[in-house]
Amino acid sequence: MKNKILAMALLSLTIYSCSPKVVPTEEPKKIELSAALAEGKSLYENNCAKCHDLFKPKDFNAEQWKPIMLSMQKKAKISDEQREKIYNYVTMN
Repeated sequence: MKNKILAMALLSLTIYSCSPKVVPTEEPKKIELSAALAEGKSLYENNCAKCHDLFKPKDFNAEQWKPIMLSMQKKAKISDEQREKIYNYVTMN
């Protein structure tokens, strides 16, 4: 009888330890964008995604974005003002 109880306890422990663990995840915090940043985001998504996958703004720091923006401005045929709006969006903290 003790062997059956011990076997059942061991089996239960094994099943429990092998079951997937559910870890509660937090909802990502949504950042309210100003009108200018929202416009920069829209320009970024609508112009840059035409030719390639979008990078996450945090993939590069502000200094790294400068030459990227200058190079891509010509290819995307966007104005200096539009470039600045996109730059402000991708470099926001």
